[in-house]
Amino acid sequence: AKSYSVNADGTASYLSPVEMGRHELYDMVPFAAVFGMQKKERSLSQAFASFAGDLDAMEADQLEFKKSRTHLSDAELEKRRSHASLLLLDELEFDAVMVTSPLIIAVVMASMVQFMVGYNTGVMNAPASVVFPGHSTGSWAIAVAAFAVGGPFGAMMAGKLADSRGRRGALLIDTWIFLLGGLLQTLAIDMYSIIIARFIIGFGSGFASVLVPIYLGELAPPNLRGMFGTLTQFAMVIGILVSDFFAFPFATEEKWRYLFSITPITAALLLLFSPFLLESPRWLLGRDRSSRKARYIIKLLRGLRYDHEVETEVSHFVSASQNQHCDGSCENDTVNSGVAFTEMLMTPKVRTLLISCLILQMGQQLCGINAVFYYSTSFFEGVIDNPLLGTTIVGAVNVVATYVALLLMDSCGRRTLILWSSGGMFMCCVVIVLSLLGYFQNIVALLAVNVYVSFFEIGLGPIPWLIVAEMFDAKYVTTAMAACSQLNWVCNFVVGFVFPYLNEYLGPYSFVPFAIVLALTFIFAALKLPETQGTTPEELMDQLVRKNSSVVYHNMNIEDAHNNPIDLEWKLAMEQLKEEDEESQ
Repeated sequence: AKSYSVNADGTASYLSPVEMGRHELYDMVPFAAVFGMQKKERSLSQAFASFAGDLDAMEADQLEFKKSRTHLSDAELEKRRSHASLLLLDELEFDAVMVTSPLIIAVVMASMVQFMVGYNTGVMNAPASVVFPGHSTGSWAIAVAAFAVGGPFGAMMAGKLADSRGRRGALLIDTWIFLLGGLLQTLAIDMYSIIIARFIIGFGSGFASVLVPIYLGELAPPNLRGMFGTLTQFAMVIGILVSDFFAFPFATEEKWRYLFSITPITAALLLLFSPFLLESPRWLLGRDRSSRKARYIIKLLRGLRYDHEVETEVSHFVSASQNQHCDGSCENDTVNSGVAFTEMLMTPKVRTLLISCLILQMGQQLCGINAVFYYSTSFFEGVIDNPLLGTTIVGAVNVVATYVALLLMDSCGRRTLILWSSGGMFMCCVVIVLSLLGYFQNIVALLAVNVYVSFFEIGLGPIPWLIVAEMFDAKYVTTAMAACSQLNWVCNFVVGFVFPYLNEYLGPYSFVPFAIVLALTFIFAALKLPETQGTTPEELMDQLVRKNSSVVYHNMNIEDAHNNPIDLEWKLAMEQLKEEDEESQ
């Protein structure tokens, strides 16, 4: 008998246990590709497998009692529960290895956009003294900081254009913005041109910071969104490192334009391959639930063969969109965002979480990390013989530390990582200042900067974004992300503009303001920041039990549902042939 469930309002849902599990994943995992979210995705799969295993064992016990008037023993129940849970978990995790070519193309192209964000974060670091020599400290600071001025404007426009033009259309617009800004920067005639170009590229980067997680989150199945967010994060830090490598041959008065030309070349390549880029099926279904194009794209993205499989996937998209405040029309997302933000401020518990996230965003930028990525070459002058080598080492350490952070986030609490990160960075700031004052050798300052970057990547780098996806209900995630992004870019601008003056007027004490911010961040995390809740299988299973307390499940036989329908049909056909042969004899 086919499994089904009956809701409190009397409506029935004819889904297999695996389809029910996927439905819950769609409902509870936000439509956003966020670095480090794999832990929550795995825990949710485990939670539903355990939840369904309990239902399977309870139903088996009831059937046994009807037949023999005796209950299954505790050992038999546990064996049944464990076997059913493992079978279901295998099926739910199959999506994590089922990656189709169209999905890979989308991830690669979106990652290249993030690569351009990272590349332009670091590209102004090395050529400060060779681009239009003789410029003032103020003009260069404005050129660097203009990147962060454009960022919040791009972040604001991203949501509106993504709603009106589609996720694919908005991504292509963003690529054209990078192409325009990159060409203007490459062909610049003076520092004013550089400043305008940096503003345009910053606009595109802010645009990408909002759009790319949404686009990949709406294309990917729920248990791949964290992995894709991780890939785009790696693309960004690799972009910073590549800008450091290219500075060796190109950071000269004759060749600095080649250094800037990487951005328009990359953008042109993305536009060349844009015909292979698919639209978001969630956006298409939001505009028209009967969209054939959405169904065709879902079939390509998931590698599905049958129409009923596609329709089941469509139902997952539609239901999750409704639960995550899409209200059936993604065109209303911008309006819903304002309503959701007001609702968040009016709810005491949610307001506390929002304030915590905003404070962490301030700590992430005002700790001075982008002072390193924007100005480390000038900072290392007089500290080591080859400042560019020091900058490249910092970029390489940044990539390695991002991988280490991924490992730590699976085993450590978010609050714990913030404490270690802010505390470690504070100590590094102290060592940097003491080294610059002459208490330690200059090489110690280089080591301290690298350790400082490493501590940033294990905590203050990814955690402020990750806890938004983990601490808020899925319906609030997009709104909270938007608010955090705006504040992040503002603080980014402050650091980018102010640090050259700190370095000029404070000299060896230039990292003291960052140390103060880090000390305050540590105190806040120790006293006020709640540990991320709802991420263990046990906690998520409790949520599932509460969420589905009014639902009645029938025929939850996971082992039978696990069998391939074609195999079952073949088995029945062979049994029928055997019976016919026996009758004919």
